[in-house]
Amino acid sequence: MVEPSLYLRRFSCRRFHRDPVEESQLAFILEAARWAPSAGNLQPWRFLVVRDQPTKEALALSAYRQKFVSSHAPVVIVACAVAEESARNYGTRGASLYCLQDTAAAVENILLAATELGLGSCWVGAFDEGAAARALNLPDGWRPVAMIPIGRPAESAPARVRRPLSEVTVWR
Repeated sequence: MVEPSLYLRRFSCRRFHRDPVEESQLAFILEAARWAPSAGNLQPWRFLVVRDQPTKEALALSAYRQKFVSSHAPVVIVACAVAEESARNYGTRGASLYCLQDTAAAVENILLAATELGLGSCWVGAFDEGAAARALNLPDGWRPVAMIPIGRPAESAPARVRRPLSEVTVWR
């Protein structure tokens, strides 16, 4: 029997055990992010690994008080896009689109790598960018794109439904 693919096992986990995430696991996850595709191989991303509780709490506040960001997840990875790095080769389109697409691809790799390790994760995109940037003391030009709380899941994957392929695919 074939084991379900990673993309079928991945879910948005919002409850975590407090056990720490091992350094080797974080290295695996960050390496997966680093190998995401990017326009012109520019890799216009930065990843902040946050374990500090006050900083996680500030991130949760910036995420419109989504407490699960700070309450139990032992680590939150914040993925940032650096627009000027994409703009060097691709101008306005690089700064306004490619750097975000590239960083989003890296975030998906983070989610799948965490799943492969048996860890839970959640892509948090609802947050005040300015407040998150201040909480992290980000350099100018670093745009927070996603917060990813990661830890050992304290919940199982809920039943999920996806739209049929026929509704989301157009063949020409």
